[in-house]
Amino acid sequence: MLTEFTSKLKTDLLAKDKWHPFPTRAEREAWTALPADAREAKIALGEALLDYDWPSLPATLFLEYARNGNRSNYEAVRYARRYALRDLVLAECMEGQGHFLDQIVNGIWLICEETYWGVPAHISAQKAGVGLPDVEEPTVDLFAAETVMLLAWTLYLLEESLDTVSPLVRPRILYESRRRVLDPCLERDDFWWMGFLTAGHSVNNWNPWINSNWITAVLLLEEDVQRRVAALSKIFRSLDVFIDHYAEAGGCDEGPGYWGRAAASLFDCLELLYSATEGAIDVYDRPKIRNMGAFIYRTHIYDHFFVNFADASAINYPSVSLVFRYGRCTGDADMMAFGAWLYAYGAPDAKQRSDSIGRELPMLFTLDELLAISPKQPLPRDAWFDDIQVMVARDQGGSADGFFVAAKGGHNAESHNHNDVGNFIVYVDGKPVLVDAGVGTYTRKTFSPQRYEIWTMQSAYHSLLPTVDGVPFGNGVQQAPGHEFAARDVVYAADEDKAQFALDLAGAYPPEAHIASWKRALTLERGQAVQIEDTYVLTGPASIITLSLVSPCEIVQEQAGVLRFKATPFGQAYTSGEARVAYDAGIFTVAFETIPITDTRMGGVWGDHLNRVLLRAENPARQGKWKFRVTLV
Repeated sequence: MLTEFTSKLKTDLLAKDKWHPFPTRAEREAWTALPADAREAKIALGEALLDYDWPSLPATLFLEYARNGNRSNYEAVRYARRYALRDLVLAECMEGQGHFLDQIVNGIWLICEETYWGVPAHISAQKAGVGLPDVEEPTVDLFAAETVMLLAWTLYLLEESLDTVSPLVRPRILYESRRRVLDPCLERDDFWWMGFLTAGHSVNNWNPWINSNWITAVLLLEEDVQRRVAALSKIFRSLDVFIDHYAEAGGCDEGPGYWGRAAASLFDCLELLYSATEGAIDVYDRPKIRNMGAFIYRTHIYDHFFVNFADASAINYPSVSLVFRYGRCTGDADMMAFGAWLYAYGAPDAKQRSDSIGRELPMLFTLDELLAISPKQPLPRDAWFDDIQVMVARDQGGSADGFFVAAKGGHNAESHNHNDVGNFIVYVDGKPVLVDAGVGTYTRKTFSPQRYEIWTMQSAYHSLLPTVDGVPFGNGVQQAPGHEFAARDVVYAADEDKAQFALDLAGAYPPEAHIASWKRALTLERGQAVQIEDTYVLTGPASIITLSLVSPCEIVQEQAGVLRFKATPFGQAYTSGEARVAYDAGIFTVAFETIPITDTRMGGVWGDHLNRVLLRAENPARQGKWKFRVTLV
């Protein structure tokens, strides 16, 4: 897609000194024209940092990842440095009096002195492996790329004002940026995120995320015309690997929790390229690009709850500006209205800051347009992403009343995969009843061969996915990881009365499960119920088959064959939905389990625990049909 435009780089790409995407600090009229509350908030953030004691990054902190698997302690300190620099730079742009320059240079100098701009969890890309970074082999991960973007915008915005502190600051930024990012990215093809290692090599959000920052650095820092064109040509080829990974429906296998660094980072790239060629590079009319953007509101449930298959949280705060501007560029009025709603009702600091300065700037300078849009949650009735085999349906479009259901097929080698083929979630009146627990704080184990030892990644902790005991080759057999473990015969249909999703999930299990077929038909009967009908055939005997349901609700046995999921407060300020789940009491016995949550990431969503129901069928027949029905209370 983008390589179609390679020839335009030689004819339409603006020179470094001609590209002027935003006003610099010296252009006072543009900054003082911004809304007063936005200016005051930014200045206040900067003033709070005037006496900031910049934290250190000792070698032993970096080594914690290698020694005990902790990645959070180091990351928290390095993020704090960069967030402080971002806030100081924007405060200086707002005020324009040099008040913050000394502290800005402190931040620049500290970051330039760091041995490695990335994080310990990504150091394995170096030949030296996990441990301390090798200064002689700069490798470019997500956060080295984010760092060069921050420094590039800092240099662009503050220009000669940095010289009032020292004339060596600007040359140092250029030197470190070339050495650590610009040169390695241009000279090497073996960074996996580029997608060049093998034909059809899988890439994920790393690709557009890093490329968006690389584009920024090339456009703002690189003066040599040939190097600018060579770098951007290479970026086009890399981004096309990512775009080709998507089908026309625009489904993101990493889920809406990663949309902000998948399709949204691609949008960052497209906006930079559109601006730097004065519109000569424009793909916003392509259906795939439009659909990749719309994915974020098509997988929105209600309030701040989103479909959260894979490594994602059920509560998500997408970037306000990105959603609004993506919708504006693709002509999607629902997406624009959703961005306005996120601004009005989003995270408490949504009006004060974005996650990076590269996103903060366009947000600030499109704020008036955003505020002119009436906020709305679009809440489409149905969505189907055939590429990732995910369905979304609700009782009625534009309303959270009644049922919402989402289900997935796919395979067990998706990006940020959980072994969850056949999984589904159910919300009632926009509130969770049957849920996907999500993921905890990342550690060394999360992206290691031990990933599927973590309970949240296992099929046994997803909705009604069978675990088989007593077969000849093993007990507790669950779904297995790998591309070959996949759904079969996936079918979707929707009309005014119902939405239906069917698949055979037997292929997601290894041979020792002795499952010949396990056909699941999930039907949303609009305004009435969600029905799950499983028809299975085993090739060997099983002593027990266990199915589970995970919920934030308090769950009680209302009567034989009926479970009551009660409205229950959870997390910081939420209450669950309520429903009844009917099952065949002649087949299943019921056990209840509390899953304690001590992880801060998951705890921020669900609080200190989730509840789990275990439905156990002892000595089940080798073939049978089981029905489950979720109804309103």
